[in-house]
Amino acid sequence: MYIFLDLDISKGSTFHTRGKQDKMVPLQKRDQFDNLEKHTQWGIEFVEKYTKFVKERSEIETNYAKQIRNLSKKYQPKKNSREEEESKYTFCRAFLTTLNELNDYAGQHEVIAENLTSQIIAELSRYLQEIKTERKSHFHDGRKAQQHIESSWKQLESCKRKFERDCKEADRAQQYFEKMDADINVTKADVEKARQQAQMRHQMAADSKGEYSSYLQKFNQEQNDHYYTIIPNIFQKLQDMEERRIERIGLCMKTFADVDRQVLPIVGKCLDGMTKAAESIEPKTDSKQVVESYKSGFEPPGDVEFEDYGQAMKRTASETSLSNSREGKEKPAGKSKGKLWPFIKNKNKLSLKLITLNSHVRNLIEGSGPEDFSHLPPEQRRKKLQGKIDELSKDIQKEMDQRDALTKMKDVYVKNPQMGDPASVDPRLSEIGQNIEKLQFEMQKFEGWLAEVEERMPSKSDTHRRSGIYETQNNTTVSTNCAQDRESPDGSYTEEQNSETQVKATPIPNTTSTTPEFDDEFDDEETLPTIGTCKALYPFEGHNEGTISVAEGELLYVIEEDKGDGWTRVRRNEDEEGYVPTSYVEVFLETNAKGAMTYI
Repeated sequence: MYIFLDLDISKGSTFHTRGKQDKMVPLQKRDQFDNLEKHTQWGIEFVEKYTKFVKERSEIETNYAKQIRNLSKKYQPKKNSREEEESKYTFCRAFLTTLNELNDYAGQHEVIAENLTSQIIAELSRYLQEIKTERKSHFHDGRKAQQHIESSWKQLESCKRKFERDCKEADRAQQYFEKMDADINVTKADVEKARQQAQMRHQMAADSKGEYSSYLQKFNQEQNDHYYTIIPNIFQKLQDMEERRIERIGLCMKTFADVDRQVLPIVGKCLDGMTKAAESIEPKTDSKQVVESYKSGFEPPGDVEFEDYGQAMKRTASETSLSNSREGKEKPAGKSKGKLWPFIKNKNKLSLKLITLNSHVRNLIEGSGPEDFSHLPPEQRRKKLQGKIDELSKDIQKEMDQRDALTKMKDVYVKNPQMGDPASVDPRLSEIGQNIEKLQFEMQKFEGWLAEVEERMPSKSDTHRRSGIYETQNNTTVSTNCAQDRESPDGSYTEEQNSETQVKATPIPNTTSTTPEFDDEFDDEETLPTIGTCKALYPFEGHNEGTISVAEGELLYVIEEDKGDGWTRVRRNEDEEGYVPTSYVEVFLETNAKGAMTYI
């Protein structure tokens, strides 16, 4: 409530006409108008300040949401990149879920900014225009009433001064008449004239008194209405306006908090999603995924036997390595102490080996290499080929679905020509048919490569077959020198005549048949000339078809270079040759390499 200045106007018509203090009475209310005008202007400025505050908060929320969205977008996995490959790990998927939840979290801050703009900023901006107009109207009415009472006061003062002046003139005329009447030298006519003049002045004073009295009563009534009706009403309107302004500010402050509170459930769900994503991380599953991704398919080498150089026997390095590899195969897998072949004592060899392995891993990750993935280890190549076949199957199915849909559409056009021309579908059907043929051709090509890989990869049946051969040899061979078998690129095996006869005498369980035409082709092939030498950097067990076992440090002849598939064809002697991984040997291409080669 406003505290107004109380005025003593209870005297009514007995208005004092003397003293400067009386003239200031009607102007005392003017000071309250000035104070109220300043206060209401300050209230409007406060609303503007609060509106600006909310607007800046809304801009902060918008910028924050934008930065959060940009952050989420920045760390989203890119297509056709390593990050997409990593999405198969649980921690990568959890991170992706966190990014998506963070994006939704940013959306809630955008909702806050929108609600602040629509529910507070827009409302206060509209209300400011209304309150400014209302305030202007109230103070206009107040100034108008003030001007009216001041005008009435001035008119009253004018009537009072006229009445005072007429009274003084009447007194002077009365004194002059009495003076003329007492003077014996004055004619009767002059006395009569003075008497009439005095009466006229008294009449004028009486009229002025009546006019002054009447206007005084009118002014007192207007003043009473002004101070007890008009001004209180204006002040009450200003008070109501001020109360509405304060109430509106309170509602806006409540809305300011409610806007945040409304999005808290969704923000909580976003945070719960992040927590759930973090809890879904499975370290063991990820580690198994790593093993599955980088499993090469190569079998670990067997144990290296002790070579007794104290016995006087001549043994070449190639025979020793071959016998070692075969004897290692004869031993049961459960009793072999698997040697971690990448870790060797020679630092230079270790560095070269790590470089070679890193190149394999890099090729695997980047996906570079020939179309048939022959640069990859067998297991990884099989996975890549299978994935390619699955992808082609999906594409073929998609094209077939489109073909079925277009065929149905063509049937509809044939039955209802008004719906469309059936011939318009034929070009698309022809294009889809060509696409299906191309995809099927590609699929057959990859299936052939897959079948080739699966034939070359070691299986349980191959292990049993080889174990049966070695056991037979151990039981039936009296000679100290083991028969040297030769593996052809297609996987056929040939041995000395006596060993072959002994093997045939023993049944071999779970054997896999080989293609005779490939055996004949390899046997009839001319002996390739030597083009260089190579040194085995690591031991290699040639279990796969067409490969040859080598020992670490062994020197071999090179008869065919790596053609980009990761394999080099080598020869140990006139009877043994095969393929070894290029990364396992160090090749020296030189003239007359065969004559310069020595065994160690």
